[in-house]
Amino acid sequence: MSARSEAVLIDVVRTPVGRGKPGGALSHVHPVDLAAGVLQAVLERSGLDSRDVDDVLLGCVSQVGDQSTNIARQAVLAAGFDERVPAATIDRQCGSSQQAVHQAAQGIMAGAYDVVVVGGVESMSRVPLGSSASGGSPMSPRLRARYPEGLVNQGVSAELIAHRWGLDRDVLDAYAAESHRRAADAWATGFFDRTVVAVGEAPDAVTDETVRPGTTAQALAGLHPAFRTDALAARFPELDWRITPGNSSPLTDGASAAVLMSAERAASLGLTPRASIRSFAVVGDDPLMMLTGPIPATRRLLDRSGLTIDDLDAYEVNEAFASVPLAWAAELGADPAKLNPRGGAIALGHALGSSGTRLLGTLVDHLDAVGGRYGLQTMCEGGGMANAMIVERLG
Repeated sequence: MSARSEAVLIDVVRTPVGRGKPGGALSHVHPVDLAAGVLQAVLERSGLDSRDVDDVLLGCVSQVGDQSTNIARQAVLAAGFDERVPAATIDRQCGSSQQAVHQAAQGIMAGAYDVVVVGGVESMSRVPLGSSASGGSPMSPRLRARYPEGLVNQGVSAELIAHRWGLDRDVLDAYAAESHRRAADAWATGFFDRTVVAVGEAPDAVTDETVRPGTTAQALAGLHPAFRTDALAARFPELDWRITPGNSSPLTDGASAAVLMSAERAASLGLTPRASIRSFAVVGDDPLMMLTGPIPATRRLLDRSGLTIDDLDAYEVNEAFASVPLAWAAELGADPAKLNPRGGAIALGHALGSSGTRLLGTLVDHLDAVGGRYGLQTMCEGGGMANAMIVERLG
């Protein structure tokens, strides 16, 4: 293979999002089959033979139980791909499938790949959050020596962010209600019809189960804080505990997939790319604040790309908690109208390993709808990291 200069997106799909608990719309579907469904769909829609694919890279966070033993490879086989197609599973926490996009694009630009299928999956109903740590702890003696007070869960980090940026409870709840309003409007106007595909094992699941069209800030105000304990309150006396289930992303099931290839290969196959992967960055950040990584990741990305925040037509900043995109927007001077314009994870759910390519599909569809040129997506990640990426719509 010769060196390539451009990695392009051909197509992207996702499942509807199901509630991540027993009885959720996708809870009866094995995660291997969730992933296989979107792999099959995106390949068929692109008109490719699986033998054209150099590699499959899938994100998945909880790689135990039903999601163990390199779920990407199991999904490739379940999707009916040629047995010679390899696959790898990536864990960069919430940004796992966005990291898959980055690695695929880097491989294409380096000439190591011509065609890569990327994506992610998470069945939080079947493999609950935290399952991968059952029976042990990541806090080793050396790690405890560096952080003697211990690190905290993401909900507490979201509280620390709300406190530092002065985000009051009414601001957080209003943002969450607006996320539901935007998502409900997107569904009502058919915005998601292009990207969302039904899963064969769940044909009746055709919309996101987590969107609540009638949500109001007033209703959310009645919810209690989700992460306060007496011990944490003693450790962080400055917090007044504002993060609730209503201004947090819900546990969900879902899968997503995309096809990336070199511009040269797209031309030779007669395929019309939808977007080009223009620039990307990944950073580490304070593991106690944990969720602030999108701020330095975006700054690094803008420096590398030569663009400014005003050059961007939309930004998808994953709504793990309302405080994350609000703090990001305050630091970057971002336009609220361009921030998650079709709703975010508070309404659309956050099926961990799947979220990166889900955001990519929403971003590119939005750029198509408004005739925009540049879009940014960024994900906060467990352990204090973040991925960021700029795409350029083509055509």
